[in-house]
Order: sequence, then structure tokens, then C-alpha cells
Amino acid sequence: MSMINAYDAAAATGLSAAEKSLIARRERLLGPAYRLFYANPVHVVRGEGVHLYGPDGEAYLDVYNNVACVGHCHPHVVAALARQAAVLNTHTRYVTDGILDYAERLLATFPAELSQVMFTCTGSEANDLAYRVACNHTGGTGFIVTELAYHGVTSVLSGMSPSLGKQVPLGSNVRTVPAPNAYHANGADIGEAFAGHVRAAIADMRAHGIQPAALLVDTIFSSDGVLSDPAGFLQPAAAAIREAGGLFIADEVQPGFGRTGAGMWGFSRHGLVPDLVTMGKPMGNGHPVAAMVARPEYLESFGQRSRYFNTFGGNPVSCAVGMAVLDVIENEGLIENARTTGDYMRAGLRDLMERHEVIGDVRGAGLFVGLELVTDRARRTPATVATGKLVNALRERRILISAAGPHANVLKIRPPLVFEPEHADRFIAAIAECLATIPADETHPA
Repeated sequence: MSMINAYDAAAATGLSAAEKSLIARRERLLGPAYRLFYANPVHVVRGEGVHLYGPDGEAYLDVYNNVACVGHCHPHVVAALARQAAVLNTHTRYVTDGILDYAERLLATFPAELSQVMFTCTGSEANDLAYRVACNHTGGTGFIVTELAYHGVTSVLSGMSPSLGKQVPLGSNVRTVPAPNAYHANGADIGEAFAGHVRAAIADMRAHGIQPAALLVDTIFSSDGVLSDPAGFLQPAAAAIREAGGLFIADEVQPGFGRTGAGMWGFSRHGLVPDLVTMGKPMGNGHPVAAMVARPEYLESFGQRSRYFNTFGGNPVSCAVGMAVLDVIENEGLIENARTTGDYMRAGLRDLMERHEVIGDVRGAGLFVGLELVTDRARRTPATVATGKLVNALRERRILISAAGPHANVLKIRPPLVFEPEHADRFIAAIAECLATIPADETHPA
């Protein structure tokens, strides 16, 4: 999480006495490790569609929450959860129908080569399982991730998530590579450049006696600043890790389930089939369900050597919820909506870019958009301070957003998939209003 928009009690100005008391209670009970968004944190009590609501009924437009992918509290998903919870919820050591029905339907959205699924409760668990499967299959331990990646919070995965900050050390078996950023590439072939960095990381591992196990990437590089184009640039890097005996793992927690508007999975935009795919809570619209999908040959030896059990991974309630999410994506045409509304929003943001020099780049796919702010378009210098002020100014207009990228100067735009053009219009108009309030010396320093 970018800390440019984190709550700082000393700097907060708009909180009531009741809100300050609530935050103090939270800190007393939950401890100091949690963080709150925004200079003036948001108190929410319910959600519906693309909105969250405060205690006085005030509506906030959610332009950030990919977890509630089909909209907050979607009635079809809520009904499926309640209906199954009233009948049966248990673990996977009993034979039940729901997990098999859901597995068949979920796997049908993948290329034929990816034909088996293992269920977990969180994306971190799914990535941790992928780590184990990759190490088992290759005999290696070396993992390659991008310089600002986020892949989870387990001990192993936090060591592969440099976005958590320098205070969380990387694993000794982990190597980082620069993310493939076309905006800052000066015309270079970013696919070949990225593959070159992967090969260099492999060579460094081997020089230190580490055998490569996998390249693990979020297929839209969301924490690195939302890096989507040109489609296909991942192919050379996937080839490079496979040539070294490692696997290519696609982390689809954020780009998956139709968000890119080009099919169900972010990797499909790149014309390749991963060896393992992980996904997380968007598959349950926020309900704690996640999974790893695999080529069966990688699970054969893993299953022979390892007994795997996740107490409530793939439980009947989670599978019913997952099935309901797939119903909504299909029945409401949300992949197509992600494509068309995403195109509409990027076009509107590019129009805004013509009027505001601080906007350096608009990029993304479907309803996953990056808006990069710069103080100098020619030099592409990051407008970090202005971005922080923009995020908080939007919050004051009841629009929820955050920032990403190495300099925290990229708006990370990923609303629920039920987001419509009218919501995009409101968002874009609010950005224009907010940019007019930010001092010129913070958007274009002398």
C-alpha cells in the first residue's frame, strides 16, 4: 500500500470527536501494525454496487475496490451464501457435490492445459501453495519478482513482496527485476528488455548456487504502476524462465475475473499459457475463497510427496459463492462492460490529459487503469506530492481511490466491474475539480 495517503493523526483536520474516538479504539484493540487510508479516514457501514455508505447515509463512489468485483453486497451472491450456509458447510475430506461443480465451471474458463484446481482461503495461501508446487517440481528454490511486486503476507510471500517496504526483507532466494514500463522505456522493446532482466536474475541465482524455480508476476503489474501494454510482452520472459528449468506463475488476484475486459484472465492478453495460476478474494466478491490452477503434471509429483489440506479451502459455502460470482459475470455481461466502460474512462482521462500538463500517461486494460502524474512531461518526473493531494482531495469529494508505482504517482483505478460510464463521468469531473485546487508549484515546480 502506498503511504502517501495514509492516516496521520497529527495531520488530520476533518475528523469529528466521535471519529477520533473510534480510531483511538481501533488502535487500542487492533494494535499499531494496521494502516488507514486517507488523511481523514472513511467510516463505512454498508455497501451496494459501486458505492460505500457512511453512518449518516453519505455515499462514496468506490473507484478502487477490485475485491468486490461484481459490486458490493450483490444480492445474487449474498443469497447464494445465505442459502448454502443454512444447509451445509464443512471441509474437503468429505465428498460433496458443490466443490466439483464449481471446479468444473471455473476450469472451463482456462486453457485446456490448466485442468486441475486446488482451493485455499486467501490469495496469499494460493501463492504459497504455488511456491511449494514450483519448488517440488523443479527442485529449485529461486523466485523472480518485480521491484515493487505484492504477492502476499505469509512469511515466504512477504519475502517476495518488495512493495511491503524495505523493513520487510526479501528472501535470500528471491531476485527482483525492473517492471516492464513502456512509458519510461524510451522506445525500447519492453518484452525483450524484461526477458533480459529475467535472464540476468537467473544468472545471478546460479552464481550463488540457487536453482531457479519460477518467475511470479501479477499480469497487469498493479503495484508497479499498472503496466498493461503492449499486449504480448510477457512471452519472452516466460520463455526465459522455462529455458532455465523454472515455471511461469501468473498471479491473477487483481487482473483476473474479467477485469481487463479481454476475457477472464489477464495472462490471456499476452497469448501464453502459464504453468500455474493463482487467484484470490475477487473470486468470491470478497468472501475468503482463493485457488491455484495448474497443469496436472505439476500436481502429480506434488500430490505423491505432499499431503495437502486447507481446512475450509473449497468449503461448500465458498464454492456456492464462487459459483454465484461466475453467474453474475456471465449474466450481467461484466467482461464486456469492463471493456467498454474501461475504454470510455480512458478516453475521458485522455481528454483531461489535454488540459492538464500534470497528467503524463493514461494506460490500462478494461477496468484496470493507471493515471500517471508528472511534474515535467518531457522528463517524466514523478509528481508524488500532487498525487497524494489529489487522492485526499477526491476522498473529500467522496470518491475513493489510491496510488501505486515506485514513486506513488500513479492513480490505481480498479472499480467494481458494475461501474458504468456515468460513474466514470463523475470520477473524471472530480479529478478536474481537484487538479484546479492543487498549487502550481506542486504540479510544475520551477
